[in-house]
Amino acid sequence: MLDSDYQILGGIVPSTSTQLGRPVGARSDETRRRILTATMRCVAEVGYSGATIREIARTADITSGTLYHYFPNKGELVRAAFADIAEVSLPRLAAAADGVDGVLDKLMAVLDEGATLVRENPYAVAFDRALRSEGAAHLRLDEDSDLIFVSLRHVVAGIVEQARNEGVLHAGADANGTTDAIFSMLRGLYDHAATATPEQYAATHHAIGLLIRGSLFDGARPA
Repeated sequence: MLDSDYQILGGIVPSTSTQLGRPVGARSDETRRRILTATMRCVAEVGYSGATIREIARTADITSGTLYHYFPNKGELVRAAFADIAEVSLPRLAAAADGVDGVLDKLMAVLDEGATLVRENPYAVAFDRALRSEGAAHLRLDEDSDLIFVSLRHVVAGIVEQARNEGVLHAGADANGTTDAIFSMLRGLYDHAATATPEQYAATHHAIGLLIRGSLFDGARPA
């Protein structure tokens, strides 16, 4: 079962930050969510160095003092934003694959769920790219971000293994090479989302779906 692919990593996601004196109340989770979304937006727009606690708090419509009740510093805040992305995306990608039976259907389910995650978290990809390009090595954020992709590759590897077991993987195709090819395509689509317009992203997503289904070049086949 593909849910075990997520468990291969022990269900591990980047550790969330220590929250100091977080206010209690029904709106605490809502406020935390606004802070994390504001963090992703600010870092995506101006980079890690340019994103200040004051601007993040303003974007979240709270005071800097309130923000510090949730997170002790900007580094922990950014790490928590990465953790939030992982906590949302990893189980959903695995569950999408588990929700259908056929190999092609599983690949399409992962492709479509990834697109849904991108739509629901419009700043996440640009946030990731901004941190990578800035090279905030002291935060070791590359380890947190890479965990998402390692987990995605495990999901893809499980689908490829199923294809081999069912005898539907091409006899000349290497399982690891096939996994890397599909994973590279999915990761490339993820990176594409950082710079593409919604229309461009949708068109690319559609073309990849046709490629997976084997119908992208139907018109080139002899009659």
